[in-house]
Amino acid sequence: MARLYRDAYGVPHLRATSLADLAYGQGRVVATDRTWQLEYLRRRASGTTAELLGASGLGWDRFARRTCVVETAQRAFDGLSQEAQGFVAAYVDGVNAAVADGVTAAELRELGASAQRWQPWMPLAVFQALHLTFAGLGSALWSRWARDVLGDDAALLTHEGADREEPLTSGSNAWGVGGGRTASGRPLIGGDPHRVIEQPGVYLQIRLACEDPDDSFDVLGFTFAGVPGVQHFAHAGDVAWAITNGMADYQDVHRDGEHPADEVIERRRETIAVRDADDVTIEVVRTSRGVVFEPGWTLQDAPTQMGDLGFEALVPLLRARTVDDVDRALDHWVAPVNNAVIADVGGALRYRLAGRVPMRDAGGEWTGWLQCPRHDEPPSGQVVTANDRRGPESDAVGRVFAPPYRADRISALLRDREELTTADFVAVHDDAFLGSVAELVALVPGAFDTFDAQMVAGSTEAGRFAAWRSAFVRRIAEQPVFAPFRDPEHELNGPHRHELLFAPWLDVVSRIAHALPSLVAAGTPFGIDLVSLARDALVEIDADIAATGPRTWGESHVVTPVHAFEVHGRTPPELPRLPVDGDSDCVRCTASYPGQTDECYRGSVARYVWDLADRTAGGWVVPTGSAGDPAAAHHHDQLGAWVAGELVPIVTDWNALQEVPGWR
Repeated sequence: MARLYRDAYGVPHLRATSLADLAYGQGRVVATDRTWQLEYLRRRASGTTAELLGASGLGWDRFARRTCVVETAQRAFDGLSQEAQGFVAAYVDGVNAAVADGVTAAELRELGASAQRWQPWMPLAVFQALHLTFAGLGSALWSRWARDVLGDDAALLTHEGADREEPLTSGSNAWGVGGGRTASGRPLIGGDPHRVIEQPGVYLQIRLACEDPDDSFDVLGFTFAGVPGVQHFAHAGDVAWAITNGMADYQDVHRDGEHPADEVIERRRETIAVRDADDVTIEVVRTSRGVVFEPGWTLQDAPTQMGDLGFEALVPLLRARTVDDVDRALDHWVAPVNNAVIADVGGALRYRLAGRVPMRDAGGEWTGWLQCPRHDEPPSGQVVTANDRRGPESDAVGRVFAPPYRADRISALLRDREELTTADFVAVHDDAFLGSVAELVALVPGAFDTFDAQMVAGSTEAGRFAAWRSAFVRRIAEQPVFAPFRDPEHELNGPHRHELLFAPWLDVVSRIAHALPSLVAAGTPFGIDLVSLARDALVEIDADIAATGPRTWGESHVVTPVHAFEVHGRTPPELPRLPVDGDSDCVRCTASYPGQTDECYRGSVARYVWDLADRTAGGWVVPTGSAGDPAAAHHHDQLGAWVAGELVPIVTDWNALQEVPGWR
């Protein structure tokens, strides 16, 4: 069986003499460390959250049932090779061993509930549930509504084909530099994925070492809670890799009647149990084009269409030794579609797109899969990817990409530099320059001449800029043209009352805030006099400052990790509300809702530097900690380092780790 060690931050390091024992150990330790999180993820995947948490879970449960998450996971599990199935099943056996041991959590005790056993396919269902709303679904609903209300002018707020990032999409940074420009002579990789910051975090740090002489590997990286192996960011000693969201179009949303030839191929009814309320019965409908996720709306997405979730890549990734090995493993990947940055000790540095991107004919029918682009860099080269448009090759990938601010800034910070080290990459991670400032403040000449566009928590100039931006956004949102989005009784609002889970994508204030540079570039969008509104906003905030004194950015821009209890109307565990540098379009991406709140709800849910010369010369960090229990010492012991823009050490010497006695 596996042996468990921990470092000073409680990060689990597992060693075993077989792949199956290692997977079992991973499942067991994750279920022990993240008991509540795994039970919540299991219920989300199976559409049974309302049974545990009441009517607040109904919206998600209806969505999970209608999109056939469980059926997709079962099909995908059945389609795996024998070895891949065994790997996933061994992980689930480990989860179930912990459940049988009676592991529990404060949240479960409060709810009078206990953790339940997993089915072998559950990790695939968890993964699918995590990513169904990760791509274009919410934004597609917004685009439909915006076009209904605004006509062709809606493009200013949907950004399709306009080099703009959709609000609330999950972004990320990843970059690599060849060994010809590093102090060690070997490549360096750095990066950070951006998602909603949660407690416990969506990613956890782990090390998996197999000591089978015929199948040895030693990989450390980040794993999704509830999913075996290491999927997106890892260092295997001889090779390391990182990813960002590829911003690909692999989901299509259709309204009833748009495709008359679309046929219903299955219709059934399911019952959802609801805590302290009557059961709810829903209809689940599959069509020849996809699944009906809400009455009148059909979703077509690659994993559901294929019955494949890409898990065939997991074991080959653990065994990878070279860039080519990782590349071949990622040939199995399905979704999310990712930009991958890969480097190895031999000096190779490669970019590739990984995942299934559908090719479409003139009528929108899927006709096959895109041949994903890839290219190599010389030892003097670099790869930078930040969800941005990568030139003409991106045209076949998607329609909406991130603005170039983060990618351009990272490229500028790395350009022409040599002797690069982990410390240099950490400084890139922590860069708080906001590239959109110059475009916005041009509306109020002279008002921000002394502001250096650094969104630093201790800066009163950054605080003043943010306050002006929010006041400006509110004034735009109050314009009559946007009334249909604000008035639930408006005639154009009725068809767009989607499940509450889509509310973040359908919030007009957030859309306006994110689209500010595009709106400003348009001059007088929707006939709005932006110059007057910008000046009025400046008068307002300067009057407030005169009355109450200047405020730093960090006084209102505090990190606020979300707990599931908060979403369901319960009191979440308390965390320190710490000021944090950065902003939405900074490399230090710490997003808020300008016009509504400055609190940081989204940012780097992991940060790392992988050094191909020496793993311990790099570092990693998560926003909270390795433990899920709010009372545990390691629940949020990395929060201070994360806020400070620092990494915690990577330890690989088994003698420097603490073995957990009696753990098998």
